[in-house]
Amino acid sequence: MTARKNGKKNVPKTTKKKRKNKRKRYEMSRLWIALGLLALVLLVIFGVTRHQKKAAADQQTTRLSQIDESRPELDVELLTVNPYSRPGTALEKVNGIVIHYTANPGATAIANRNYFENLKDTHTTKASSHFIVGLEGEIVQCIPTAEIAYASNDRNSDTISIECCYQNEDGSFEQATYDSVIRLTAWLCAKFGLTTEDVIRHYDVTGKLCPKYYVEHEDAWAQFKEDVTTYLKIYQTGDENG
Repeated sequence: MTARKNGKKNVPKTTKKKRKNKRKRYEMSRLWIALGLLALVLLVIFGVTRHQKKAAADQQTTRLSQIDESRPELDVELLTVNPYSRPGTALEKVNGIVIHYTANPGATAIANRNYFENLKDTHTTKASSHFIVGLEGEIVQCIPTAEIAYASNDRNSDTISIECCYQNEDGSFEQATYDSVIRLTAWLCAKFGLTTEDVIRHYDVTGKLCPKYYVEHEDAWAQFKEDVTTYLKIYQTGDENG
């Protein structure tokens, strides 16, 4: 018979130690099971998150590919890198599209482009633009959209500029010019994830009368942005009916 002490059963020390070790093993096994389940949950979460990120990246790639395929026809005539018209400085981020007019009635897009190019030799000023839309709707690209242009003063670092040619003294654009700049602006908005709220005039940056007609006629500027919105919906949906 097992001896009792103070009315209690006297359990041998070896038995107590075995029970303690058994309890410890049980607790450790529960801990390892919990850790295993946690690791499994984390793996599932990681896998789902990675799948979602990949799906989003693939969707974005597809969207950009579709937008690039619908790019307006461009005559790419990049300026020589130089301190006066194409400094080669990277854009911080594209936060807006700035609309200008050339203030040079009757001059063609390529003539304005060549003026920017010649600044590397004349050093008369610092000026340029990413794009110039001509009198017949042709679009000349002067600077890559990843670089700054000398066009919009303190917004050079985060905007893309479009210069527009014109013939009329009031600064209004030819219909072909208008149609092309609307399409180009909408395409750039789609490409960089912008809205028409991000489309501004040079005037909105500095107060300069540029583009003249669309500063003096606010209703025409409102229509301009409305037309960009219409075309932007086409780029976003791929539906010619908007």
